[in-house]
Amino acid sequence: DGFVPEGGGLDPDEDVPALSELDPDLVAAVREAAGAALEEDGIEVLVTSGWRSERYQRFLLESAVGVYGSEEEAARWVASPEDSSHVTGAAVDVGRTDAAYWFAQHGARFGLCQTYANEVWHYELAVDPGGTCPVPKEDASAG
Repeated sequence: DGFVPEGGGLDPDEDVPALSELDPDLVAAVREAAGAALEEDGIEVLVTSGWRSERYQRFLLESAVGVYGSEEEAARWVASPEDSSHVTGAAVDVGRTDAAYWFAQHGARFGLCQTYANEVWHYELAVDPGGTCPVPKEDASAG
């Protein structure tokens, strides 16, 4: 289902569905960026989420409704299975905080852009390597 245990994360080189089911260009860019983060700044990048099955995405959305109290508020943080770029293998979440901010600052070198302003950890291939990232959408409910 693409499950990654909370509080942990995956080395970007691991061979598990959360990574192996991602778009090959995306996972290659994440691995290259992770290598650069470590080499240039000593920052270890972990993948906290990648590809997710529709079933797992639905579970996450239903759980978010319980946490945030409404479907509208939950949709700001968790997309539906029909709209989630995690389900299509086009998105990755990175952690630790320093790694997420490193991606925000340097990700465009690899074509990786922060998609949502409220999720510094969520990245997608949005530009050619070295391009300029678009302004992030306000949140996941922005489509």
